[in-house]
Amino acid sequence: MANTASARKRIRQNERRNARNTARVSRMRTFIKKVEAAIATGNKEQAADALRAAQPEMQRASGKGVIHANTVARKISRLSARIKAIAAA
Repeated sequence: MANTASARKRIRQNERRNARNTARVSRMRTFIKKVEAAIATGNKEQAADALRAAQPEMQRASGKGVIHANTVARKISRLSARIKAIAAA
């Protein structure tokens, strides 16, 4: 266990940051699930609206360093492609 005051403080900071980051990732995943559910229904407008709501949340997670920027770009790109494919089908 931590013996110095600075080590104890570091543990407290890490716990707070971990809780905050976990919440951010969870929130982002929830938004992504809403987009995927809308895609599954086949409603293009609803899916596009869900993606527009999810995009800022995903970008915010990448800006805070919780998830890599390229990961967010890849996920947005793939979701966009799936929404675009709804109209073609």
